[in-house]
Amino acid sequence: MKATKKCAFCGRTFIANSGMQKYCSVHCADEAKKAKKKRQQDLLNAVEPVLEIQRQEYLTFSKAAILMGCSRQYIYKLVAQGRLRASRISSRMAFIRRADIERMLEDNPYNRVIPDIRPKRATSTNQKETDKKSQTNAPAPEEILSYISGEEVLSTYKVKQSWLYTTAKRNQIPICKIAGKNYYSKSHVEECLGLTVDIAAITEWLTTEQVFEVYGMKPTAIHAYAYRHSIPTKKEYGILYYSKTHLDELRQTDLMEDDRYCTVEYVSEKYGLSKANIHHITKVHKIEKHKVGVKNLLLKADIERVMAERAAKGL
Repeated sequence: MKATKKCAFCGRTFIANSGMQKYCSVHCADEAKKAKKKRQQDLLNAVEPVLEIQRQEYLTFSKAAILMGCSRQYIYKLVAQGRLRASRISSRMAFIRRADIERMLEDNPYNRVIPDIRPKRATSTNQKETDKKSQTNAPAPEEILSYISGEEVLSTYKVKQSWLYTTAKRNQIPICKIAGKNYYSKSHVEECLGLTVDIAAITEWLTTEQVFEVYGMKPTAIHAYAYRHSIPTKKEYGILYYSKTHLDELRQTDLMEDDRYCTVEYVSEKYGLSKANIHHITKVHKIEKHKVGVKNLLLKADIERVMAERAAKGL
């Protein structure tokens, strides 16, 4: 009695003429042979580039990505960050030496990241040498960090989930993962937000549009002014706010209601002088001047004194 078997290619049952028969028909045997050759050719096509790359000293970005087992975009990122050296031959051709890849890997050994310690930022070669000397002389104490959950960051600092993810990745904010939840270093988050003072103590805030209405400052001017004078800011759901108290102290808005000062427009209308003449007079006679927003305030007593002197001289 002949035995029944299952075809190794199509899976159908058939009656085998001999114990060595694997396929139900000649067609299945030919198709199985073609599939085997295709698998061998695919393996050869996959291995051959790697074998060829291993014999090359100068690699293109695509071959370097194959050698390192990463994407070509990541190679571009390493070159842009200065971590991997590349030589540009022309506007469309650049090469990477195998020795530079090996040197990059040797200079960056794997270190286990401890979440309770601030990560060390990449520095230049000279700074690394000075840091090593300072560490040998006096070891710096490790700083213990406090962590808050991602939900607390979103509710406390009024930021978006996308901002927290990208900022934590870009600035290497230490993260702890407990029970599937991410916890972020509170000091690092506040440093990225620019929270150098007690934000809770500030009660009055102004948006960029409100700053323009109150002080007459354009958005680019207020950004530079806040950075230069360290004005506290906060960001809630993508909207930037500035401390009104600090702006009032710096811009001296109370002088607008002070009777001792007058504007340039007031002096121009009262004495019939142009703004250029008023500027020249205040510079020559050293009249006290204060700038509030886009307006210049002049001391009224000095203006009256100078104008009396000019009238006595017949000017």
